[in-house]
Amino acid sequence: MPSSLSPQIEDMLPRTRDAYYRLVLAVGPARTGKTAALIDLAKRHNWPRLNVNLRLSQSLLDLTHRQRAARVAAILDDLIREENSEVVLLDNIELLFAEELAQDPLRLLQSLSRNRAIVAAWPGNFDGASLTYAEPGHPEARRYQTPQAVIVQSAEANQTEAGSPVEEQK
Repeated sequence: MPSSLSPQIEDMLPRTRDAYYRLVLAVGPARTGKTAALIDLAKRHNWPRLNVNLRLSQSLLDLTHRQRAARVAAILDDLIREENSEVVLLDNIELLFAEELAQDPLRLLQSLSRNRAIVAAWPGNFDGASLTYAEPGHPEARRYQTPQAVIVQSAEANQTEAGSPVEEQK
C-alpha cells in the first residue's frame, strides 16, 4: 500500500524547480511513514534511494577520525553524484548529526541540493517555524529557525514551505 506521504512529496517537488535549494524534507518522528514514502517514490519513479547511515559509514571506515570530519561532505556528494539522477532520496540520515563528524546537517543537505532535487527523511519535528532534531540538551540536538527547505510533515500529513528559498539568492 503506498504511503500517504509520497503524494504530498510529489506535489511539493515542483516548488523546488527554481529555488536556490532544491530540498524537500519529510519531517517526523520514527515510524511515521517517511521511509515507506521514499520506498514508494523510488519504485514508482525509479529515483535512487540512499541509506545514508549505511553507505556513508562504509565509506568512512578506512579514514581517521580527523579525515572523517573533513571528508564527509565530499564523500556524500560523490555518493549522490554516482546516482546520476535529477531526484535523489536520502533515508536514515542520523549519522550526519554525529558529534564526531562535526557537520551542520541542514546546511550539508542544502549544499547537496543545489544541482539536483534532494528529498530527505528528517527524523525530528517542525512546528511551523523551527525544524528540530533530538531533544534540547542532547549532544546531537539541532534547532533551525525558518529553514530554507520545503517541509512535508509525516506525522500530521501536513505540508509547509519554510522560508523563501529565493531570498537566499540575494
